[in-house]
Amino acid sequence: MEKILETKNVSKIYDLGEVKIHAIKNVSLEIYRGDFITIVGKSGSGKSTLMHLIGLLDTPTSGEVYLNGQSVGGFSEPKLAKIRNNDIGFVFQSFNLLPRTTALDNITLPLEYSTIPRSSWKAKAFEMLETVDLTDRAMNKSNELSGGQKQRVAIARALINDPSIIIADEPTGNLDTKTGDDIIDMFVKLNAAGRTIVIVTHDEDVARVAKRRITLRDGEIV
Repeated sequence: MEKILETKNVSKIYDLGEVKIHAIKNVSLEIYRGDFITIVGKSGSGKSTLMHLIGLLDTPTSGEVYLNGQSVGGFSEPKLAKIRNNDIGFVFQSFNLLPRTTALDNITLPLEYSTIPRSSWKAKAFEMLETVDLTDRAMNKSNELSGGQKQRVAIARALINDPSIIIADEPTGNLDTKTGDDIIDMFVKLNAAGRTIVIVTHDEDVARVAKRRITLRDGEIV
């Protein structure tokens, strides 16, 4: 199996002066192409910190993070930003859509920083909207969409650059149970189609749908 992402003895310490918080302690994990993983744990367990590390949104205090076989340690922030845009699709609890901007324009935003010709952006965005069953809302502004529709747009945006991995942070946290179930079903279908999915969650119902579960306690895998 092809290894997409790996952490080797990764630790993250937040230095607050007299107090040092060991958020992550010597965590080693491997994520393979086609994996469907949930990272679970109580508040303060370190799951959000681990998400930031594997999503290259933060750097470890010690240890190494590898993406597609390459260590990203020492990379400049512009280079990390380019990697995040091209290789990692993010889906957040709060959707993070641009307000008063159409679904179509929200989805094409990552293409602004890609090498994909502008002439093909609209067709590619519609393809992503079709994937998330939302073509009829292409020209609706984000403030005209329901929570579930906003999250579908966010998933389409995460897919637009054909990333190596999709990382979702509490993707059902702002949704009612039925809508949340629909969103999780969509991740299941994306995984069945070959997408590599990592979901960070405290929801046991969400955690149970994954092929593999990583449980954190006090910054360590248990």
